[in-house]
Amino acid sequence: LVALLTDLHELLGGALAIVTGRQIDAIDRFLAPLRLPAAGEHGVQRRDAEGRMQERPTPDLHGVLDAANRVAGEHPGLLVERKHAAIALHYRQAPDCEAVCRAAMAAAIEGQPQFELLHGKFVFEVKPSGVNKGIAIDAFMREAPFAGRVPVFAGDDTTDETGFAVVQPRGGIAVKVGPGPTQAAHRLDSTRSVFEWLVNARDLLRQPGAGGAAASPGGGGAHEAGHDGADGAGAGAGDGE
Repeated sequence: LVALLTDLHELLGGALAIVTGRQIDAIDRFLAPLRLPAAGEHGVQRRDAEGRMQERPTPDLHGVLDAANRVAGEHPGLLVERKHAAIALHYRQAPDCEAVCRAAMAAAIEGQPQFELLHGKFVFEVKPSGVNKGIAIDAFMREAPFAGRVPVFAGDDTTDETGFAVVQPRGGIAVKVGPGPTQAAHRLDSTRSVFEWLVNARDLLRQPGAGGAAASPGGGGAHEAGHDGADGAGAGAGDGE
């Protein structure tokens, strides 16, 4: 994966970024030695193509952390994650606790408009208000080397919907990975399908005269995404894995 992303970064003239709910230093460790432009914690942290870091001040999260630890102590399988500017309560190992987690985290920030509650895949996360993946993508698209290009964004979480909402009005390509309802016009069935799509994009970009053109998902595993999560018909439909 690192070699593939390195190739794409070079072929795109640096216009490749990671937009994630994780912290940027965690992404850097995973992709070492590659250091890409990145937005972490849904845009709380952002590193531009020149390596300049922008970071919102860390809010006082002690009350939220106490609430998350309290409910995790009462329900085995829950995991509390302390980020730079957010608290995440994961319930993947205890899916029956979704309502309990939602109620606890919502109560922890009641009457505090500086926070908002984000619902991701088996996680509730309290983060600063006014930041999301879509806002982070919009910021990248206003800067070199992204400005003037067609944006392409793929993601597998409900939190990626804000990114899709920014990319598609710009004439870009939004790709939902995996099942679930989405506003994205395209879908890939698995992370393996994403890898294969990126390999195809790299090969296309290596062709003479490619000029940085983006490849929309197509072929095996790719199809149009219906808003209700159903497979769309028409061009691009293929055999999903």
